[in-house]
Amino acid sequence: MAVYLITGTNRGIGLELVRQTLAAGHEVIATARDPQAVPALTELAASNPGLTLAALDLGDPDSFDALVGQLDGRPVDVLINNAGIYGPRDASFGKLSAEDWLTVFNIDTVAPVLLTQKLMPNLRQGADKRIAFMSSKMGSVADNGSGGSYIYRTAKSALNQAVKCLAIDLQPEQFIVLSLHPGWVRTDMGGPNGLIDTRTSAQGLLSVIQQARPVDSGAFIAYDNKRIPW
Repeated sequence: MAVYLITGTNRGIGLELVRQTLAAGHEVIATARDPQAVPALTELAASNPGLTLAALDLGDPDSFDALVGQLDGRPVDVLINNAGIYGPRDASFGKLSAEDWLTVFNIDTVAPVLLTQKLMPNLRQGADKRIAFMSSKMGSVADNGSGGSYIYRTAKSALNQAVKCLAIDLQPEQFIVLSLHPGWVRTDMGGPNGLIDTRTSAQGLLSVIQQARPVDSGAFIAYDNKRIPW
């Protein structure tokens, strides 16, 4: 049994990751901006003593300290940085703004790395030492054949670079650090035309995380275990 800390669990892939991880017999610390206001989470908590709900707002660094304080030194085996935003859907070239761009960069790139930094004492006490970041195939420069989506694409590309750096820096401590692509999923972010559902995505992501070996650290991997070009 391992302890998972999963961010962005109020809906979609994050919520399904919580469900499947609990079903596998693990303990889960599920974060959202206001988890007590999410019926699906409170219902799960009522029937699963291994689930801890914790408030976390990636846009508020003070909430990082509050989360660390709530954990009170509790070991974390696996951290899944799932929370993220897409940004304005109409932010095409000619409609870009620095404010929108910086907001998405902060939530999708800067905040998950800084949160991981805050949680390192807990992660170092964990046994599994696995850290996963939810990226996207849209962050692949090699895969970009359509253009557009400047804000989201660049935020995920930058996240991939940070993950690679972290994998190298934490290698001496035997951490496995991964950048993951969840697939095109039918969620509020992915839209109704997604190719897979949250159950398929979460199942695949958890399998990739759990089966990853030290040689895989720093890799960019899809939910179906296929490598994605940078």
